[in-house]
Amino acid sequence: MNAVSEERLAKAFAIPKKPEVVEEQKLPVRYHVETGLETEDRPRKFLEAMAAILKHSNYGFALDHFSRVSAKCSRCTVACPVYLATGKTEDIPCKRSALLLDVYKRHFTVGGKLKARVLGDPGLTDESIQEMADSFYNCTACRRCPNECPMGIDHGLITHLGRYILAEIGIAPRALVVSTREQLTGPTKNTSAIPTPALIDGLEFMEEEIEETKGVKVKFPIDVHGAEYLFVAPVSDYMMEAETLMGIACVMHATGGSWTIGTGDYDAINYGLFYSDHVLEHVLQQMEDEAERLGVKKILVGECGHASRSAKYFYNQFATRMKRPVVNILEYTHDALKAGKLKFDTDIIKDKVTYHDPCNIARPGWIVEQPREIIRAFIKDFVEMSPNGRDNFCCGGGGGTVSIDEIRPYRTTVGGRKKAEQVAATGANYVIAPCANCKKQFREILEDNEVDCELTGLHDLIYKAIILSEDGIAWRDPMGMGDDDWTPPEG
Repeated sequence: MNAVSEERLAKAFAIPKKPEVVEEQKLPVRYHVETGLETEDRPRKFLEAMAAILKHSNYGFALDHFSRVSAKCSRCTVACPVYLATGKTEDIPCKRSALLLDVYKRHFTVGGKLKARVLGDPGLTDESIQEMADSFYNCTACRRCPNECPMGIDHGLITHLGRYILAEIGIAPRALVVSTREQLTGPTKNTSAIPTPALIDGLEFMEEEIEETKGVKVKFPIDVHGAEYLFVAPVSDYMMEAETLMGIACVMHATGGSWTIGTGDYDAINYGLFYSDHVLEHVLQQMEDEAERLGVKKILVGECGHASRSAKYFYNQFATRMKRPVVNILEYTHDALKAGKLKFDTDIIKDKVTYHDPCNIARPGWIVEQPREIIRAFIKDFVEMSPNGRDNFCCGGGGGTVSIDEIRPYRTTVGGRKKAEQVAATGANYVIAPCANCKKQFREILEDNEVDCELTGLHDLIYKAIILSEDGIAWRDPMGMGDDDWTPPEG
């Protein structure tokens, strides 16, 4: 695959907004921002928002540490898929982080304030804010760069904080803000505005499809009080990823899992992870409200990297009533497989298959080997990308950028270029991407980079291969162990 041409780079970085809109908003960035954005006295508002966040959070400790050890060796360049595609110095992760660290040192440290007096440094400017607004959304927040940083600086964390501060003064992609508003205050309470009757109709259709295909009645339980698991998936799955959900339902049915989908909150998407801690907390509180309403013991998250990470690492931080284990469906299915609870037809999938590691579940080493063991259990021709696992390359749609359609040329030809090259190199017919954001991004990078490969979820293929007995149970009493010997994962 050829390197990114200057022509494609120019298209990727072109601003789609009208010049008069850019001038009105004083914001030369590629993503759309809601109208009515205040432009007066931005530096003061930025610093006030930053001061409030530092006062009421632990970010101050991280910024103080990073600013003291700040390394500018640029070793992170070898890890960044964006820099590897553009070669531009402004896309070096440590240079991006310096935009915010310099503000911290100048305005929030004694040494910085004294130095500014001596040198006559005016401090934060409108131009600096515009640069941050552009640069922070060039980053996919994949957190690959800290693996190469000799000082362990978390550039992804700095990017998140920068976006958070910008959001507090009204600078945030409209695509994220509108979806979040519907989720928190809209009538449907989900990012795709799917009403509950439409959800139920979709589930009934999938039940009929499973019975027709598998010859077994498999249910999607709704509002079951006292179930073990509250199942939450990205609401977009109910519109676009039916086979993923049907595969999950078959796994739960085969294992006799106690689970339910709640009509009060059925959207696991949490865009707050990308741009606002306030949103992150409120979305998780809605999930807790639903868990309390139905009296469930655990949270089970579907095939989605960011939804899993936001729940796994933050649900119990914000929980106000009862802490609950958070389990990803890949963990559940893997444990069921190892316990002998699942049986597959190993001759169904004949094509060559590769696997993409979603950054949010693979980078911390949480879910890496589990999906691979599942894949090898029923897929004969499995080929790895290189690198993979914790060292994987981002799909290019991380950090919420996949939701910003107006920057698609950037996402697919710059952010996702390295991933497209990886997939093409495997020669695979299918690429498994167990994440809602990754799935949307993959469809676009495969198309825009002309890679002949089809996108699928892992449970889509499980749905094709799983063998269910007449009563729906895939496997009973394996090796004489007894059904009571298997315990679902605790998270």
